[in-house]
Amino acid sequence: MGLSQDQSPNTPPQPQPSTSNPPKDAAQLPSEAIELATKLFDFARHGQTAELRQYITAGIPVNMTNHKGDTLLMLAAYHGHLPTVEMLIEKDADVNSLNERGQSILAGAVFKLHDDVVKALVEGGADVRAGQPNAVDTARMFKREECLRMFGVQEEE
Repeated sequence: MGLSQDQSPNTPPQPQPSTSNPPKDAAQLPSEAIELATKLFDFARHGQTAELRQYITAGIPVNMTNHKGDTLLMLAAYHGHLPTVEMLIEKDADVNSLNERGQSILAGAVFKLHDDVVKALVEGGADVRAGQPNAVDTARMFKREECLRMFGVQEEE
């Protein structure tokens, strides 16, 4: 009958390894994938925490980046959305990721004067010396003494 000795008629065929290659850049992605990514970055940018949480919980990578290397956490922090920042940290977002320009999430929050977000990032383990300029340098540049105190840094250090 053409069946091998170790295969019965009720045994499902074994899956074959995929020969397709995953896309290497966004231009190769289906338009639906681009639309979804845009939607997710907009959720982070606009502080739509509940909507974003649903996708992260369903398996969307919490550290996905856009074409500039910005993560969901970076966009939420830069725009001052504390509940979204807290949710992403809770979901294990990398608080120390840098974008393609070498900018840190924490330095961006310092620059944008979002002290509540700065505090959440520091409590979440953000490195005050990561990035260029780093959060300490940014706080000094913009005379953010409260941030320097939060970082445990003296002005003259």
